[in-house]
Amino acid sequence: MPRAGSASTFGFVLLFGLSFLNGETSTTQAQQPENKIAAAETPSRNARPVLLELFTSEGCSSCPPADLFIKKLDAAQPVAGAQLIVLSEHVTYWDHDGWKDPNSSALLTDRQGSYESALGGTLATPQIIVDGTEQLRLQQPPQQIRDFLQKAAAAPKVAVRIGELTLDPANPTLLRAHIEADANSDKHNADIYVAIAFDHVDSQVLHGENGGKHLVHIAVVQDLIKVGKLPKGKTFAQDVQLKLKPGRDPKNLRLVAFVQESGPGRVLGAALRKPAI
Repeated sequence: MPRAGSASTFGFVLLFGLSFLNGETSTTQAQQPENKIAAAETPSRNARPVLLELFTSEGCSSCPPADLFIKKLDAAQPVAGAQLIVLSEHVTYWDHDGWKDPNSSALLTDRQGSYESALGGTLATPQIIVDGTEQLRLQQPPQQIRDFLQKAAAAPKVAVRIGELTLDPANPTLLRAHIEADANSDKHNADIYVAIAFDHVDSQVLHGENGGKHLVHIAVVQDLIKVGKLPKGKTFAQDVQLKLKPGRDPKNLRLVAFVQESGPGRVLGAALRKPAI
């Protein structure tokens, strides 16, 4: 079975993560993460997107600190010049250890497996893949994490845009959007993906390693759909129609569109939009 980092390791990571959000670097400050959290900021229009995919599971005792870390990254946007776009991708291989994660998906497990083949290493939770090419090592000091994310933001990006999200009046399970991407100057062809995610999820875990805990997740992927291709030198513009499963609250959704080289390879660009409903 794929293994997770120890709970003590990620408790230590959480202290670093919160101090990172506060812009703190000293050991004393890192030991007191509860004092303040940087206020949420709206990324500037010129901020470059950085896609962070967290592979996680409610059955993994090491995952809650990582879940909280990306939740705070999403809210605080602490990296100047970057728009951190996060996705929580819940895998299935913990579902047989006492608790079946209600958000787990074989599709997302396969996606992590594809990264394992492309990047090397072994399947593990929690794992954060940045822009499809590198793993964020949460054990690093805060300044190294900040530098890592700033480097990712500085890389050339394809501009991606998501038009207004609308529900079909005759069928509220149909979500429509217009997706655009500027010309692909990269030497490789790429694919266009759309992730439908719950904006937030609250879960009371009854059994397994996290039994008795109340967990909160952000940007929990429910569907990941390839909606088109972006050949080198070409642009993309297309209306897409997405099927929502019954019972989903449109107010609790976010849509993430991203361009990624096949493989999976490097993420060339990304965009985030929430319904104005």
